[in-house]
Amino acid sequence: MEAKIFEGKTIDEAISKACEGLQVPREKLAIEIVAEATSGFLGFGAKKAVIRASLLQLDREIDSVINTAPDSERSSGAVPSPEGSSIKKPAGGKKYKKMKGEMPIITGVTKPVPEAFSTHATEAMQLLEGILARMGFSARVEGDETPDAIVLKIIGDKDGLIIGKKGQNLDAIQYIVNKAVRRSASDRKKIIIDSEEYRTRREESLRTTAIRAAEKVKKTKKPATLGPMNARDRRIIHLAIQNDKTLTTKSRGEGEYRKVVIMPAPLENTRQ
Repeated sequence: MEAKIFEGKTIDEAISKACEGLQVPREKLAIEIVAEATSGFLGFGAKKAVIRASLLQLDREIDSVINTAPDSERSSGAVPSPEGSSIKKPAGGKKYKKMKGEMPIITGVTKPVPEAFSTHATEAMQLLEGILARMGFSARVEGDETPDAIVLKIIGDKDGLIIGKKGQNLDAIQYIVNKAVRRSASDRKKIIIDSEEYRTRREESLRTTAIRAAEKVKKTKKPATLGPMNARDRRIIHLAIQNDKTLTTKSRGEGEYRKVVIMPAPLENTRQ
């Protein structure tokens, strides 16, 4: 699908129109800002914000896998392997299948599914392995299941590429696996996907950032605004500050530009 142009009074409005026009949530769009909105002078010369939007390549690949797979393969979470011509076996002993117009599927890296895994956990694990294979990564997946969540860990030699900038690739993969598995699952258990303990390291980093910003606010008595964050990261900041009665936090902005503001708490709150 080719990228389309959308306009709005603000970037957020243009993004909303893109979501409506392409009929997908914001998380499944690749957004490129073409032009910022300008107010002009006394209302003259005002220009709208312009963006170029298209479906994420990863979502197109996975939707194709989910929608075209036979029922038996959907229920197991396995990625179908279309017929294709075999190509030369590379060093390392892994086998590849060549598919017209698509990335090679890598086999031979799957770790046996733990016996204690539920059907949904097994489906999530196998689907994740299929996604990584279609992305061209030679990685294995290890898993653990608790009463509240299914935790899948990716282990490979290209973890940085899998994680992406600020965990964007990891978040995208996690979103797709959660959505795909929940299509037929009555179990609403959250699926968490991690690599190289990124989730833990990210949480520790955010807490450190929150504490430093909080100390600055206490000294200057002025609000401090942190950079744009996703909903999960903003929640970590809020929780890191919630026990300090002298401070309060609020989220401001829209969409991917939403930020956390740390500020002195109202006097009536500090007296309690």
